[in-house]
Parts: sequence; structure tokens; C-alpha cells
Amino acid sequence: MLRNYLKIALRNLLNNKGYTAINIFGLALGLATCLLIVLYISDELSVDKHHRSASRLFRIAMETPAEKWAGTPGPLAAGVKSDFPEVESVTRMLKFSGIDRMLLENRNGKEATRFYETNGYYADSTFFDVFTYDFKYGNPGNALNRPNTLVLSENVAEKLFGDVDPVGKVIRVGLVFGDFDYTVSGVFRNSRKSHIDARYFLSMQNGDMGGWVVSQNNWAMNNIFHTYVKLRDGADPAAFASKLTPFMNRHGERDLKALGISKKLFIQPVTDIYLRSAIGNEIAPNGSMTYLYIFGSIAVFLLLIACINFMNLSTARSEKRAREVGVRKVMGAVRNSLICQFLGESMIMALMALAIGLVVVQVLLPYFNNLTGKVLDMAAHPAFLYWMAGITLFTGLVAGLYPALYLSSFKPVSVLKGRLVNVTSAGLLRKGLVVFQFTVSIILILGAIVISKQLSFLQNRNLGFDKEQKLVVPFRNQKAAANFYAFKEEVLRIPGVAAATSGSVYPGIENIEDLLFYTENRTIHDAVDVHFATVGDDYVETLGLQMVSGRSFTKAFSGDSSSVILNETAARELGYDVASAIGKNVFFELGGKRRSLQVVGVVKDFNFRSLHEGIKPYALTTSITDKYQYFIGNLKTRDYAWTLASVEAAWKRLNPGIPFSYSFLDQDFQKNYEKEHRTGTIVLYFTCIAVVIACLGLFGLATFAAERRTKEIGVRKVLGASVGSIVAMLSGEFLSLVCVALVIATPVAWLGMRQWLQGFAYQVGIGWWIFPATGLFAIGIALLTVSFQSIKAALMNPVKSLRSE
Repeated sequence: MLRNYLKIALRNLLNNKGYTAINIFGLALGLATCLLIVLYISDELSVDKHHRSASRLFRIAMETPAEKWAGTPGPLAAGVKSDFPEVESVTRMLKFSGIDRMLLENRNGKEATRFYETNGYYADSTFFDVFTYDFKYGNPGNALNRPNTLVLSENVAEKLFGDVDPVGKVIRVGLVFGDFDYTVSGVFRNSRKSHIDARYFLSMQNGDMGGWVVSQNNWAMNNIFHTYVKLRDGADPAAFASKLTPFMNRHGERDLKALGISKKLFIQPVTDIYLRSAIGNEIAPNGSMTYLYIFGSIAVFLLLIACINFMNLSTARSEKRAREVGVRKVMGAVRNSLICQFLGESMIMALMALAIGLVVVQVLLPYFNNLTGKVLDMAAHPAFLYWMAGITLFTGLVAGLYPALYLSSFKPVSVLKGRLVNVTSAGLLRKGLVVFQFTVSIILILGAIVISKQLSFLQNRNLGFDKEQKLVVPFRNQKAAANFYAFKEEVLRIPGVAAATSGSVYPGIENIEDLLFYTENRTIHDAVDVHFATVGDDYVETLGLQMVSGRSFTKAFSGDSSSVILNETAARELGYDVASAIGKNVFFELGGKRRSLQVVGVVKDFNFRSLHEGIKPYALTTSITDKYQYFIGNLKTRDYAWTLASVEAAWKRLNPGIPFSYSFLDQDFQKNYEKEHRTGTIVLYFTCIAVVIACLGLFGLATFAAERRTKEIGVRKVLGASVGSIVAMLSGEFLSLVCVALVIATPVAWLGMRQWLQGFAYQVGIGWWIFPATGLFAIGIALLTVSFQSIKAALMNPVKSLRSE
């Protein structure tokens, strides 16, 4: 029986090659896209799931009236371990503002391997007790127990030492405040994914930052330690979390009261951080659960669109199979056996589509990896096989169930006499499914347009400073920092370099430097949280900031070490207007002492952060932190290659043996929108695929409609109908369905895009013209799809049409 069903199914597919090709190709595209998205989602969901006892790992974060913050004060970890018996282990991780890369050096005889490496973090000795890392060399149990030890990732170890065991070898780590020797104590593999995107870990006990770390005993300041706990088996996370804020108030009451602030502590499951946390001072850019829902929905809808093609073409061709059903029922076939036969045919087509879809996935995977910034591999996810089998089974059932139920319901007496029942209801369902296909396609088109407009808006918006042609050279080595002024003077002699300055940070990169400022006749309890940058001379002029009142920092004023420039928002929140702020003093607490700065200028508000956030209070100073962390040059040239080569030559003359690296400010600023750029590109590609699949189905239905109405077309032509009127008749029905889809899709897309835009403080408007433009595009695509068959049918010789049987 099964063999007979298989033979009939294959014969039926071969006898209708055109429809078979449309169905299989559409299903293959849908399956391939769905599998790619599933692979991406599986990879995103796997982050931090590999840790032993992952369900017992939590990060302690804090909340102030102003914001939520991932960092916590230094003494918190020891206090938690001491006060809470339910805590099995606790560890801290530390990333310093301004130390975004370190110079790693392996001296091997006369030769030396030197390069800058990013994503290096200081960690407590208990770090690998809390987190699980697969070590290639060394023992994770004691890897960071000794001072000045470090653990490298496999990739960094290979760059430094090649394919040998480096445990016990010494490398030099270059920082802005000195060079320090560290002993390699372990190498971990890069196979596991974590929200901690570390390429190497340095022991928190060390000769560079260790003394400062030990001195951090204030419960209110320097909230830059990421604190993680592993609870004991059976401990209640909710009960533990409820005790944290009273614990914080008990230990930190004096420090918090001195600064006039309050804090609440809360916990985040480590397995949730990557996809569900978007608070300040994250270790690294996180993913987004919202985007996974979007991609997952797109995958489901694309697969449904492909299945709808199969359903529509199968029910449309029901007349041709009605007699077969009638004969089978007369010969004794029961309805269940017919349903199994038709479902078997859809399953065969789904399996054939899967084979083609896997080839498509394999071909597209390198491009998809480049698009997503990942290294996805089907073999790396064993569960992917189950997803593949489940999706294929789902496709076969969804695509074939309704046609199977519809075809098997025919009454033998009626169909053998040439009369079909339920033809009208099947036709209405087909129209509804076509409307659904184009509704999804139009929503995706509208979404792609709005995302593209928002990204263009972000790229071209006036940020309040000139981000174009700004060369940034990081100074991450003490020797290089000592030569800063010499380097600046040499670079300024290069034709095409108009100005140069220095700064602890620059707009667009993370800045966690902030102080509580308050004015005369006020106290710390009335303070305003102000982020700041410590800058060199001509910072305002080099970046093109606009002074509203007062002056900028220049060499002409030697007393600027006690001066400050505020932005308009800072001046306003401190209680000043633009003019009255000049000459006034602002105060802050540092090192237990009250200090003052005199306001010498007010600069027009500018976006020092991404446009996800609004403008906040900001200040420019000259002496609070290290202002020689970045060289910033304003280029006025068209010959970038020659200018950059000249800058690099100046660097190598002054800093031999220290690698030269650079970036451009506008590119660094755009990295804040990398997630949105990738999402927009992915949505655009998936939109094109959805339109192609929908048009395939429309093409098949148009072909069938023209075929079914061949005699009618012949009669109309004999009676004098023009080619244009026949084309309009055949195309009008399908175009009206697209118009209905546009009416349904417009409010849904508008609501969805408004919700997405809420993630930006600055948004592009959704102009009314987008909707009719999208409608015209969709109608044009549909018209182009059906016009070929309509014109072909209209041009057919009526004699042949009327003679055909």
C-alpha cells in the first residue's frame, strides 16, 4: 500500500512539473530561511548556558533614582560572602574606563611579538569557581590565585606563543601608567559563548591596579566592579534578593549619606544577562530578546507563506483530481486513506524541499555569518537536527492538511458527474490566504523602509559637534604617553592636519566618569550627576563644539587646572542660565575632600552618547583624570592614505616597537548602532525572500486561472474584447487582494514601528507617504507577476482556445 501511494505521488508530481517546481522551490526558500534563523536564535539562546550550576549564578546590580547600573562598589563582594550563608562563592570582575586595550608583548630572545588586544578584564581568584571555562592548558581551580598571573584565550595565546603550552611563560602588559610582567597560568578555549566577551583575564592581585583595588572600601563610590554570586543548592534567589538592599543600607549608610544618594540592589540571572539586560555599564554590548522574537516571527511567517502556496495551488487544481478521488472512493477507499495519501504527497515535497533548502543554507551560511558577525555552524548545535526534523514535519503537515481534508471530502456521485461542492468556500479561502501572504510581505517592506530611514537619520543628524574627518589614536602605553606632546607637534606639521587635541574620552564611546556637582550655598544632597571628560587644549575647537558663552581651554590660560566648561543641560540643572554660570564655582567630593572648579564656559548641548539616549549633564575639565588617553586630530585632506602614512611614520619615529593603531570618530560613533544596522539588513533580505515566495504563489495561481478560463477568453476575443480588457480582467482580481492586504498591513506596521522607535531618544517621523508608496510597490510587484500569464492568455489564438479539450 505504501509503495503504491509513493508511486502515485511521484507520478502526480512529475505530471505537473510547473506546479511542483513552484511548490518545492517556495518551500525550499522558506525552509532555508527558517533554518538559518533557527540556527541564529539557537546560538543566541546558548549564551551562558554552559556554566556548571548555571541556574544558581547571579549578577548583583544596583539601582539609583536616576538609572540602573551593572557595576557595584568594591567592598560589596566580601560583605555578601560574609553575611549570607546561602552564598557558596562570590567573585568580581573589573573593567576600567579608558583601558579598552592593552599592549601585550612576548620577548623571545632578540625578537618580540607585540600587539594591542581588547577585552581584557581583571578578575578575582574565585572567578573560575563561579564560571565554567574549558581550559586547554592550566588548572582553572588555581589559575588566578597568585599575584600577577593571567589567563589567555586560545586565540591570544596562539598569537603570542604559537601552538605550544605557554603556562609559566612571562609576558609584559603595557598600560598607560607602566609596563608590568604577568605569568601565564592558563589558556581557555573559545568554544563557549558568554556575555563576558573576554580574550584574557588578569589577576586582581597585581602590581599595577592591585593597590587601588584593595583601597576601595567606600560603599557609595567607584561602582565599577561587576559582582557575581553562586548560591548554594536549594537557596531561594528571591529571598536572597530581598535581603540585599537592607544589607547595603546597613553597611553603606555612612558613605551613602555623605554623598546624599540612595541605592537599591537587585540580582540578574547570569543566563538572562545577554538577552534581557540593557542597563548602564554592561560588560559588552548585549543581544536582544525583542529582536529574537522579531526574527522568530519572520521565520514562522515565511514558512507559512511557502505553505500557503502549496495549499492554494493544491485546492485550485482540485478539479483535476476530483475524478481520481471519486474513482478511489467507488473502489472502496475510505477518507482516512485518502488523507494519508495526500499528506504523504505533501511530506514528499517537504523532504525534497528540505534537501534543496540544506544546500541553500550551506551556500548562504558564510554570507549570513558575515551579516550577523557570528560563526554559525550546523554541526555545533546537536539540537539543530531535531529542529530541522520538526520544522520539516510541521511544513509537510501545514501545507498538506487542508488540501488533504478538502480533496478527500468530495462525494463520488457528484464528482463523477462533474459537479464539485464547496468550490466557493475553497475559493474564498484561497483569496484569504493570498491576502495573508501579501499582508506579511507589506509589513516587512514597511518595516525595512522605516528601519532604513531611522538609521539614515542617526547617521546624518547634527550631533552638536563635527564628527567627520576626526582621526583618533589611542595612547595605551606609558612610553607613548610620555611622547604625547612631541607626537602632537609632529602631526600638526603634516599638511592636511588642521588641529589636534587630547582627551580621556571622546563622543560616542562609553564614558563612566561622573561626579556629583553642586553649587554655592548648596550641599552634596542637592548635587547633579554630571559625566565629564578630562581634555587638552583646543578640544572644543578640534571637535567643532559651539561655545554659547565664556571661553574654551587654550594655552593662553595657565590656570585652567581648576576650571570647568559645562554643557547647557548641566548649567540648567545646576540652576544657572547660560550667561550667569560664567565665573561661578561648582563643587564636588573626591578623596574625602571638597573641591571646587570655576565655570569658564558653557558649550552648546551635544550628543556625547548614542542617540538611544537624550542629552544629559556634561562637563569638560583639564585635571581630574588622565587627559592623554586619546589623540584626536582634525583632518582637512582628500589624500587620506598619504596623511595616515605620515602620521604612522611620526608615531614609529617616536615610539619604535609600539604598534600604531587608529580609528575615525564617525565610525566609532556608528558602532553604537551596529545591532540596528544588522537587524535592518537582515529584515531587508528576509523581506525580499518573502516577496519572492509570495510572488511564486501568485504566479502559480495566475497560471492556473488563465488555464481554467481559456475557453472564456476565446469567446470574449471572438466577441470583440481587446487584449487590454482581458489582461485587466485576469489581473484585477489579484490586484484587489493586494489592496486589501495593504489596508490590513498599514495599521499593524505603523504600531510595530512606533514601538521599535521607542528605543531611540531621537526618532525619525513615519511619513504618510510611506504607506501609499509601499502599496504602489506591492501592486507593481503583483502586476509584474501576473501580467506575463495574463498577456500570454490574452494573446492566444481564440480558434485554438475554443478547439481545445
